[in-house]
Amino acid sequence: MADRTVVLGVTGSIAAYKAVDLASRMVRCGVGVHVVMTRSATELVGPATFRAITGRPVATKMFDQAVTHAIEHISLADRADALVIVPATANVIAKLATGIADDLLTCTALATRAPLVVAPAMHTAMYEHPATQENLATLRSRGAVLVGPSTGRLASGGVGAGRLAPTREILGEVMAILGRGGDLAGRRILVTAGGTREPIDPVRFLGNRSSGKMGFAIAEAARDRGAAVTLVVAATSIEPPAGVRLHRAETADEMLVAVREEAPSADALIMAAAVADVRPSHRSTSKIRKTEMPETLALEPTPDVLASTEDGPIRVGFAAETDNLVESAQRKLVEKRLDLIVANDLTLPGAGVGSDDNEVILLDPRGETATISLRSKRDVAEAILDRVVALLAAKE
Repeated sequence: MADRTVVLGVTGSIAAYKAVDLASRMVRCGVGVHVVMTRSATELVGPATFRAITGRPVATKMFDQAVTHAIEHISLADRADALVIVPATANVIAKLATGIADDLLTCTALATRAPLVVAPAMHTAMYEHPATQENLATLRSRGAVLVGPSTGRLASGGVGAGRLAPTREILGEVMAILGRGGDLAGRRILVTAGGTREPIDPVRFLGNRSSGKMGFAIAEAARDRGAAVTLVVAATSIEPPAGVRLHRAETADEMLVAVREEAPSADALIMAAAVADVRPSHRSTSKIRKTEMPETLALEPTPDVLASTEDGPIRVGFAAETDNLVESAQRKLVEKRLDLIVANDLTLPGAGVGSDDNEVILLDPRGETATISLRSKRDVAEAILDRVVALLAAKE
């Protein structure tokens, strides 16, 4: 994303302070961010805050003697890979819909041909007004991406629709747009993540320690490289990424159904979920009292989700082991008819389950191996997707 540029428009909603967090997150993703603020927005958040976050001057008015470009709104419009307006007031939404250009932000919006992302934030009555709804429908019909609003507590003290969407949701949509020209553009990638839970009774279950971080990192990276991502999620300890299509699957059976449904239309299936190997042979429909819990629990195998899928998409599996890492991974590679397997040693300090980092070995059916040394799971995800891109090209 180092070569991508976002023009971030900030308007006079009380939620303007949340745009600072969005700007910071985009910068951390490597995106160049240029901020344009309306006069009302500067009454709520100081331009110096955005300047410190982005490392760039903040544009606030049409005829600023300090700017280096003769026609600032044209310059901003031309350099934008996306115009993102967060928060967007009812007033600015009306101007965008009707083509009014009476300040630097609305002039930039009228001049740019970049994709437009709008995150509304206003009082419920203003949001629900027919005029606002018609203006939003107009923007949507022109291809604008609308994010939110959410329902919740408002600045007025009331509760209703009109609250700015969570930053992670806005960021997800922006990153998906910026990735449209990536090396996975036009591809459908199916990713599984998290650990399944196999119920004993309505309260207890058999599970594992999977956090979902590796699968989420892969889904985010694929999204940012232009793919249409479907994410099948079991139990996780963190929120899944935005900008992807989400399926919930708590048990191995539910995951099998979801994967079988989605895999035929996918170009690649990346099975990062930790599916439980066994489940109770009998599930009690009522809570088992402590005094009635059997000394031994009868178990049966769960379905092998990856092995049960038909050939078609590129198929990537994972092997998390505590010993005989390479041998175990090679066996799974053959048994499950995989195009690639990612092997990680659970005994390595600072890597694996629950960690933000990982160290893995990639193996393919030709006997080639590649070690990805300890690094962030996002960087590991990028290395895995590099191989997926190559496999897709070779397949064609």
